[in-house]
Amino acid sequence: MPSLTQPAGAPHGVSHADLRADELLLLPEYLLLAKGPVRGYGAVVAHGKFLDIDRTDALIARYPHLSPLSLPGKLIMPGFIDSHHHLTQSFGKALAFGEPSEIFRRIWVPLENCLDEKLLYMSAKLAALESLRGGFTTVCDAGTRADGDATAVAQATQDVGIRCVLGLICNDMAEGVDARMRAAIIERAQQHLARWEGHSLVHPSLAISVPEAGSDGMLQAAAALCADAGTVFQTHANEHLASVERSIVQRKMRPIEHLHYAGALGPQTLIAHATLVTPTELNLLRDTGAAVSYNPVASSWKGNAVAPAMQMAALGIRVGLGTDGTRSDAFRLLDAAESAQRFAFGLSTGDAACGDGALWLHQALHGGASVLRLGGLIGDIAPGKSADFLLIDIDVPEMRPSWNLNWELVRFANRSQIDAVFVGGRLRLWQGWPLDWDARAFLNQLDEAAAEVVARAPIQRVHSPSWSSGGTRQTSDTARTTSTTRATAER
Repeated sequence: MPSLTQPAGAPHGVSHADLRADELLLLPEYLLLAKGPVRGYGAVVAHGKFLDIDRTDALIARYPHLSPLSLPGKLIMPGFIDSHHHLTQSFGKALAFGEPSEIFRRIWVPLENCLDEKLLYMSAKLAALESLRGGFTTVCDAGTRADGDATAVAQATQDVGIRCVLGLICNDMAEGVDARMRAAIIERAQQHLARWEGHSLVHPSLAISVPEAGSDGMLQAAAALCADAGTVFQTHANEHLASVERSIVQRKMRPIEHLHYAGALGPQTLIAHATLVTPTELNLLRDTGAAVSYNPVASSWKGNAVAPAMQMAALGIRVGLGTDGTRSDAFRLLDAAESAQRFAFGLSTGDAACGDGALWLHQALHGGASVLRLGGLIGDIAPGKSADFLLIDIDVPEMRPSWNLNWELVRFANRSQIDAVFVGGRLRLWQGWPLDWDARAFLNQLDEAAAEVVARAPIQRVHSPSWSSGGTRQTSDTARTTSTTRATAER
């Protein structure tokens, strides 16, 4: 490998201009394929897709019109897939620290209800930029509670250049909702699915925030619409003790059991969290083909439990990894996924491997594509798949010496090693920043807008500020946390 003293920003003579060509013949030191990392292989990218994968010499001979880009010390791997995000919560992400469970009642619902189209766009754009910087090329948005048809969110993700599964919330259990309003919700859902069908970067989805927020008829209808459209029906289920107990009291069933009773469990169904699951519910997930987003950082920050992701995988349940909008750093998510399983299950059973590095990479890549029903498009480096990929610098002290690249990516790799992010064959980020729009100018606009809406929103925090003396930050935080004490709406 070349010297570690080579200046950053110019990996082994290749510039961002070289990587912006319509056709690329890329020859990295390692290529991460479905079977694992391989050396001596390259990839041809053309028209936004992987055209060919083969040994280096074979590709050079087959494509004499392309100039090979040699990338020693580099890994090309598929882009990570965030199977559960809340793009319009980014203005309040640092308000959730130290808060008990079900913070949606006190923070997220009040905040999102105060976002107009401009603020929705700005919040989603910030979240999308964070995700790209963290190595995610696809995010699954669970839907916003703000008014509107999600156009602002879709525009933001397109402007940033990230692939988005775009949820539209179809809750119908609010007070005063009648048959006419339920029909309007169904019509709006059909329009959402039709509007984004076949889009290059936006993939439509329907959501009901939690099973209790939807009537049985709406749960069944939304799930059926998604099944017919070949897309994903999303809901949060079995995340917190409070929600499980409410379901038992109100419906005499646990949330996942309720979904099954309502006819809303199937291959199109993506359950966010599923941390508190019984053997019966695991069997329901397996037998119906439903999928799960395992969100380990959410469990450590505000959860009541850790989803048994290894057991789910062993049962054949499809599992992807999600951030839940906590922090958009894919390598830290990998580490959290493995660590949470080790703490929650591996230590007590003497399981030293806890699935091994290959499992967690699989769940973050191919697994994520599968749970989003996009397995034919993303998740792997293979001919015909969209060229959503990362250029990773592995010529760093943390990755030397290398004995098992799968494990090393899970435990050692970090966001600073991401040289380039591609979505649809197009270079979206170089050294952490976009090349075709001014992200720093955008960030300079954010603070004032975020401060205004957070101060105005009826947010109620339980956890007091971590600083104890006066100052601007304390005053600002106090204004945020004491703006109201009134009860907030359900998801």
